Amino acid sequence: MNKNDLIGAVADASGLTRSDATKAVEGVFDAISGALKKGDEVRLVGFGTFSVAKRKASTGRNPRTGEPMSIKASSQPKFKAGKGLKDAVN
Repeated sequence: MNKNDLIGAVADASGLTRSDATKAVEGVFDAISGALKKGDEVRLVGFGTFSVAKRKASTGRNPRTGEPMSIKASSQPKFKAGKGLKDAVN
């Protein structure tokens, strides 16, 4: 399922027009992204938790040349599925 499929499914399930469903889906994505950008955690009970994981700076190797290179510290989005989602899948 891609984003357009998700928008269509939301429109069908909620009775919204496709343009209203697009705004709703975009709004959810923007809200989650904004919270993660601030360093907050988004906890959706029964679905899962979105959070930010900090990765430390490290030294790696260029696979092509084998020479050492530095990898900058970064923040990575992380998702942990909740019990309701796990149960729905299994």
